[in-house]
Amino acid sequence: MDDVIRSEPWLLIPLIAIVGGFSVAIISTIVCTIGKIAKTRAYEQSRREIAAYIAEGSMSPEEGERILDKKA
Repeated sequence: MDDVIRSEPWLLIPLIAIVGGFSVAIISTIVCTIGKIAKTRAYEQSRREIAAYIAEGSMSPEEGERILDKKA
């Protein structure tokens, strides 16, 4: 196998292309998943904060609902 690669290095190009393509796809999937997780966490944190404001009386439930409808 080493002799074939040394004598004909162009045979590595398809292998590099396939491995590179799969690597890009996997990294893209991971980055998108992390982004969705971060967005969901931020939304849930906002919901908790708005619920706390409503519970302490500094915001009406209608205002909280309006704010959450804008974020969705």
